[in-house]
Amino acid sequence: MSAPVELTHALEARAYTDPMVFDAECAGLLARTWQFAGHAAEVEKPGDYFTFEIAGQNLFCIRGRDNEIRAFYNVCQHRAHELVDGTGNAKVLVCPYHAWTYELTGQLRSGPNVKAIEGFDRSTVCLTEVQVEVFHGFIFVNLDPDAAPMDDWFPGARDALAAFVPDIDRLRPLEWVEIPEHCNWKVSIENYSECYHCQLNHPTFASGVVKPETYDIQPDGYCLRHTTECQNLDRMTYPIDLAANAHAGEYSSWFLWPLFSFQVYPGNVLNTYHWRPVDVDRVTVWRGWYTVDGVDSEVIRRLAVQDRATTVEEDIHLVESVQRGLKSRGYKPGPLVIDPKCGVMSEHSIKVLHGWMRAAIDGA
Repeated sequence: MSAPVELTHALEARAYTDPMVFDAECAGLLARTWQFAGHAAEVEKPGDYFTFEIAGQNLFCIRGRDNEIRAFYNVCQHRAHELVDGTGNAKVLVCPYHAWTYELTGQLRSGPNVKAIEGFDRSTVCLTEVQVEVFHGFIFVNLDPDAAPMDDWFPGARDALAAFVPDIDRLRPLEWVEIPEHCNWKVSIENYSECYHCQLNHPTFASGVVKPETYDIQPDGYCLRHTTECQNLDRMTYPIDLAANAHAGEYSSWFLWPLFSFQVYPGNVLNTYHWRPVDVDRVTVWRGWYTVDGVDSEVIRRLAVQDRATTVEEDIHLVESVQRGLKSRGYKPGPLVIDPKCGVMSEHSIKVLHGWMRAAIDGA
């Protein structure tokens, strides 16, 4: 008699519903991983800045006079007032509370009457900087000063994206679509990271873009790479020049753990997802759409509308139902469908995600 096979079960419900787990993720996982901040097009000129939030921390990105993009915690080192709000351009950073003034490098420049402080050395005061990487124009930050570079986390992703989107370094955001979801961020990530549900729930995506029987998702470092053959390219709602390059007729996606994904549609059309957890029960998903040099495009705007009305809308209902179900006393985590051959009808990618999630929760 063969030994019983040990099944792989889904995470316990409290991983998605317990506020203490969410707080631990903010203090641990989300503060130790590469997070999307914004696009370099938002800080084109020296002094351009924008604010954003990561893991409950208020930060801002700014382009210096040396053309470097830096990110800082958005807090004055004097008495903790926030320095900037929203977006703008500044020759120097002046705190609205007591007018302590910082260079664009974060170094303290001056403060009213600070010369009266005996022994004070302004060179010892600087805004607290965080790690920044510009990944094909996309700005990522990591609150962990010792974090390994993105190419270590996501090996090969940078070069692969450049091959699939030859003009990626010229792209600029054309449109952001904001999608509030009443679910835990991990529920939304899991939904994105498997296509076991696609044929039943996403008819437009499953019949008009991908070829489900060829769909697969495999890990590479902390990247989940989605690949598939495409079908019905002759019935796409926008023109595709298949002779343009080797990947013009392909779809692929690179999910960068934990909260960002690059997605390339046929025709080398790049769009992105980035998730911003709000609390244990809410996440905001932003869909980004891009064009070369930011030139307006009716095609891309129509795609954004179509995507919001089909796949996105379908997913909202799915993930919000799951979140409600996770609070049911009747829920007992069932086994994941792990097919050794992988493919579209397998949840092997969820097994990988759950490993990362368990490690994050245990190590928080």
